[in-house]
Amino acid sequence: MLELAILGFLTDGSLHGYELRRRVTQLSGYTRPVSDGSLYPAIKRLVRQGLLEQRAEPGAAAAPRQVLHLTADGRSELLRRLREPDEHEITDNTKFMTILAFLSRLPDPAARAAVLRRRLAFLEEPASFFYEGDRPLRAEEVGDPYRRGMLRVARATSTAERAWLHEILAEPKVDPR
Repeated sequence: MLELAILGFLTDGSLHGYELRRRVTQLSGYTRPVSDGSLYPAIKRLVRQGLLEQRAEPGAAAAPRQVLHLTADGRSELLRRLREPDEHEITDNTKFMTILAFLSRLPDPAARAAVLRRRLAFLEEPASFFYEGDRPLRAEEVGDPYRRGMLRVARATSTAERAWLHEILAEPKVDPR
């Protein structure tokens, strides 16, 4: 998802590495800060694949800085990843939020709606953190107050997300712009 975030932020315009790192960190939140040890190898991979270009440009100080530019292939790859997310990118909340952050970049409302419908279908399947055999347990069936709390928070979050998904999918064009 780091690569998706890099490609997504560069659709807004060229950035130097420090600014890109700041934006990716803001997106992922303080719980998952992005280190230079993960960001710069990802940038190098994307440059090698021809998805980004890196150019030296004059910096505010005397030293030039490396500025990243999205290539046409990079834009195509971003759109492909948004249009066809892997199943684990639909089911993992953090990964899906990264997709959601850039979903408006997909120009086709039907393609955006298809991604949102996949997420909705996942959320509407019965699930739990705890099971009795194959049956998912509800918060009311769990004695441990902390586990019950986990389930109540998860249910509230899922209920809110499902309501939003139903609302946006009901719009004539799934276009938040």
